[in-house]
Amino acid sequence: MTLNRRHVLAAGLSVPLALPAIRRSRAAETKVLKVGFQKGEGLLMSAKAIKALETALGPKGYSVEWIEFQFGPPMLEAMRVGSIDVGAVGDTPPVFAQAAHADLLYIGAELGPPQSVLLPPGSKITTLADLKGKKLAFGRGSSGHHFALLVLEKAGLRYDEIEPIYLGPADAGAAFERGAIDAWSIWEPYASLFNTRPGVRTLTTNTEIGQQFSFFLGNGPFVRANPALTSAVLEAFTTAGVYAKAHREEIAGVLGAATGIAPDVWSRGLAQDPFQVLRMDDAITRSQQKVADRFRALGLVPIDIKVSDIVWRAGV
Repeated sequence: MTLNRRHVLAAGLSVPLALPAIRRSRAAETKVLKVGFQKGEGLLMSAKAIKALETALGPKGYSVEWIEFQFGPPMLEAMRVGSIDVGAVGDTPPVFAQAAHADLLYIGAELGPPQSVLLPPGSKITTLADLKGKKLAFGRGSSGHHFALLVLEKAGLRYDEIEPIYLGPADAGAAFERGAIDAWSIWEPYASLFNTRPGVRTLTTNTEIGQQFSFFLGNGPFVRANPALTSAVLEAFTTAGVYAKAHREEIAGVLGAATGIAPDVWSRGLAQDPFQVLRMDDAITRSQQKVADRFRALGLVPIDIKVSDIVWRAGV
């Protein structure tokens, strides 16, 4: 079972926007909040488990429908067409969605969970600079892709000085086990699933490289029509984050039951997860703009985009 939380950009994000007005206004007329989630996303799984949204929105006359996605890009495509109202993804899928002119808004941020670069048994790599000329695997368009770019910057290496191997977690894990790749840029729980195996080493983590963020996004028409409800959603996510931070073992059990990955693996993976929800501010917006600029510089995003154009701030 995979947790392809956030990787290859779905081709559907390039489809031009052409939505009927009735679809655009659905969220403003209904009393059902549709939330996209991934069953490997700790904070939203915590919110779902403790019914944080249901508790906060029930008195306002709203019920909540949870809709599962394998990873971020399909979730954002569903959000683009109005099939869901809000959801959470890593730092990279929103960049590609904005480049495809999706009418989405950043409504909040979360301090990103741990990321690692793993080395297979027998690896001779000892420094970041040793990645030069090596096969480095990650999901194209994923937060692991962006983390790889940060690692290369830290090492003083250009993108064309490594051999990028675009693989999702399941395929990358198989390639890692048979020694077909030299290094793997990956998130939790995969890092914790592999890094205790004999001979596997961790070259670096984002503790040494730099902070990444995850983001809560909303369908643009929904957010603009429902600012008070959107603020209440963020408050509920904050409540879920506080709960998850204080009950890591319980949430590890929830994630283990949902994913089939042992709770003790999740416990290790969640140990350093900050579970902290943040309001969008200028500093976070600038940080996300740098993500967009990195992908634009590589030609992976076809146009210049301005992240601040799609940032929503409560009360503004």
